[in-house]
Amino acid sequence: MAVNYGSKRVVVGAHYGLRDWLAQRVTAVLMALFTLLLLAQVLFTAGPIGYDKWAGIFASQWMKVLTFSVILAMLYHVWVGVRDIWMDYVKPVSIRLSLQVVSIVWLVGCAGWAIQVLWRL
Repeated sequence: MAVNYGSKRVVVGAHYGLRDWLAQRVTAVLMALFTLLLLAQVLFTAGPIGYDKWAGIFASQWMKVLTFSVILAMLYHVWVGVRDIWMDYVKPVSIRLSLQVVSIVWLVGCAGWAIQVLWRL
């Protein structure tokens, strides 16, 4: 009989715990800092904010790269959260795997759309 307590505890599972917890925090901080940067640019812009001002904010290459980096961080943040939901609440393996594949396809599609929006492909 396997002992599942004390120093001989048998650890099972995918071992995502600390790495994903840390990834969620790091990506959240990155998204928060980007939001503050964007708010500062909007608040300190003189005059009404229309399409020209928004386009001007995202016109420089560094802002496009930073925005895409934050989008990738957000997609990873979403993936970790959604994957955990599927793993915790969907017990049939085939349904859980299908939902995970659909989630990955959706997130990759969102990344492609972000590239098109930022670089006008």
